[in-house]
Amino acid sequence: MPKHHRVYLVLRQEILEGRHGSSAPMPGEVALAKEFGVSRVTIRTAMERLTQEGIVERMRGRGTFVRERSESPIGASLSGNIENLMALGLRTNVRVVDVQFLPAPLAVATEMGIAEGTIMQRAVRVRSLDGIPFSHLTTWLPEEIGRSFTREEMGREPLLKLIERTGHKVASARQAITAMLATPDVARLLAVQIGEALLSVRRTVFDETGRPVERIFGLYRPDLYEHETRFSRNPDKRGGVWNA
Repeated sequence: MPKHHRVYLVLRQEILEGRHGSSAPMPGEVALAKEFGVSRVTIRTAMERLTQEGIVERMRGRGTFVRERSESPIGASLSGNIENLMALGLRTNVRVVDVQFLPAPLAVATEMGIAEGTIMQRAVRVRSLDGIPFSHLTTWLPEEIGRSFTREEMGREPLLKLIERTGHKVASARQAITAMLATPDVARLLAVQIGEALLSVRRTVFDETGRPVERIFGLYRPDLYEHETRFSRNPDKRGGVWNA
């Protein structure tokens, strides 16, 4: 990873954490170069990207200031409320990049409880807010569900709503969260650098009968998206176990 990109990532994280306020200028190029052990050219390149993204503003004769941002990162609750996921779909815009009917790979087939090679709908979508892309979504649906709506409808309606239109009432989901690096195709669609860290969410959605109706692989920009989980303590279990 280029040095200027590492500096950019660290500075952006520090800004998001509130370590650099908007009332006072950020440290200058000389101070930052000494702190990071890099050249002033490297610092300048990193600051230029922060400026282009509207995170900082460079004022001649005064220094570089963090721009005040009233908006919060886009969020989705993990409290078990499926409606939260539907609401996210209604608040944002989606671009359908690709839709195909393909044989299910082993990993997807295992999660969906079907035989490897079973034909499924695979769709790739990019979700944005105010024109800024923040998530790359690859979904796998049973063939009969995937053929029940058009590509145009996928660009207008939340996918969970389209699934429920087929008679499958969405009831629950199981997911795992980790981090992954942006591949060249994902980086291009999310407007990030190749190799940049992304939040990775793998989710299987079930209907009321317990049948898996969707397998989704989501990649999210951590500067624009966050997950929130709520816990409650279960006093009936030894040690006071936390329940999500």
